Amino acid sequence: MIEFRIGLADLASASFACSPLQEAALSLRMWTHPGCYAEQTTWFRGMRAEFDELAGRELLVSLVASNRWLPDLLTPRPATTWPVFADELERLRATPPELVRPDLERTYLPHDGALPALLTAGLDDPVALLGRIADALAEYWERCLAPQWWPRARSVLRADLVHRARILAEGGADALFADLAQRLRWHDGVLTIRWDRRPPVEPSQVDVNGRGLVLTPTCFAHGAITAIDPGPRPWIMYPARGLATMTENRRPPPAFPALRRLLGEPRARLLTLLDEPSSTTELARRLDVTPGAVSQHLRVLHEARLVDRARHGRMVVYSRSALGDELRGPASAGGDEDPA
Repeated sequence: MIEFRIGLADLASASFACSPLQEAALSLRMWTHPGCYAEQTTWFRGMRAEFDELAGRELLVSLVASNRWLPDLLTPRPATTWPVFADELERLRATPPELVRPDLERTYLPHDGALPALLTAGLDDPVALLGRIADALAEYWERCLAPQWWPRARSVLRADLVHRARILAEGGADALFADLAQRLRWHDGVLTIRWDRRPPVEPSQVDVNGRGLVLTPTCFAHGAITAIDPGPRPWIMYPARGLATMTENRRPPPAFPALRRLLGEPRARLLTLLDEPSSTTELARRLDVTPGAVSQHLRVLHEARLVDRARHGRMVVYSRSALGDELRGPASAGGDEDPA
């Protein structure tokens, strides 16, 4: 169990962010622990050939401990709400060299008892080791993640941020933390991660103490997780909402007959798809139509107050409104805790 003691000022300065580097690093678990994140399996199976050809493949695999921990240096706290991947890589390269060995030892020694040979060999020159890691991640990003997977994952993560902002505005911190992840409990100024194994951070009580709190959604966790080192600004990662929609072969659910008669087939299907907030591009992909066609139908649904829209950067994310939920009716049955 890990307790974050949060004062009023800390709560007021808490922020959400998404980190491309975090997702790239955590996605390495897909190669060392296949099957752990089922909704991602099809995507990563399709990347297998490209991944096996990477020059830094062995180094990348060595970055994941046998219990799925990763060195904190791979997941620096996001400096902005949505940092650029290349900028995050530069922060990784700029990691103070004296922090590299302690970070690696905290990651591997408690569970594996030793550092991977490739990392041990690089400790004589930590700056060069950081450079090789950054180069390997850059190649991995460009060849494997950026072409198809990242646009889809980015849509899910952006939709999650829009949803969290709405929950916070409507229900405050109590509603936000109750909805965030099963492992999290919020009570009387203490945010607790209930861990069923040895916690990844020592001590188990962390005073936020004016440093604020960063919350980031991820595609690669089954519950709330945090960094190993409690020293930097406190950070909690949690499973993004709507991950099931990343299953490539998932077909759009059928709209109810009455809904189709009322709205027409295209708009009825759109309203049904908005069980999770989505962008125009993502909705078009799932319906196999053009974004322009989706945009026209969404405009009509928005004018009828059946959907809400929120802008996040250059992307507009749509969700069903309360009126749209009532019209949609109860979701059909079906559908669809493991550590980290």
